[in-house]
Amino acid sequence: MGADEMVWEELEENLIFPSVKAKTSDEVLEILGGALIKKGYVKNSYIQALKEREVEFPTGLDINGIGIAIPHTSAEHVNNTATCIGILKNPVLFYEMGTDNPVQVRIVFMLAVTDPHAHIDQLKQIILIIQDRNILHSLLGSNNPKEIIQTIKRKEQVLVVTQERED
Repeated sequence: MGADEMVWEELEENLIFPSVKAKTSDEVLEILGGALIKKGYVKNSYIQALKEREVEFPTGLDINGIGIAIPHTSAEHVNNTATCIGILKNPVLFYEMGTDNPVQVRIVFMLAVTDPHAHIDQLKQIILIIQDRNILHSLLGSNNPKEIIQTIKRKEQVLVVTQERED
């Protein structure tokens, strides 16, 4: 794994929202995208770009019965790399990556990525972490941004150690 293996190094508490109230996927994109805009990570065009991309290339995943979405856009809408995490109070309908099946999403990892190749690595990292059902349950059960970051980083440490053993 290269220098960018710690996707989660940069997680910021003010980009973690433990109880997002939204009724539609667009609202979710507006709330989380709005936070990224406010912090200057992305351009004002980001939310519209997210919505358009979500229609073309849905980002929902059903992981062991828990719905996850990983919305992101092309780099032209992004100033700086960041990850915004939203835990939704109530499930919101997204569509499944590569299919179009509806997915009731509870956890959203929104990516702002400046390097088109890096986002593949970032997706892989997220997928590794979210395959762990216990992690998902801790994320859903937490209402504290610091705790959410610690949960993810602990899991990442385990993955890095496992990875090093395999290399």
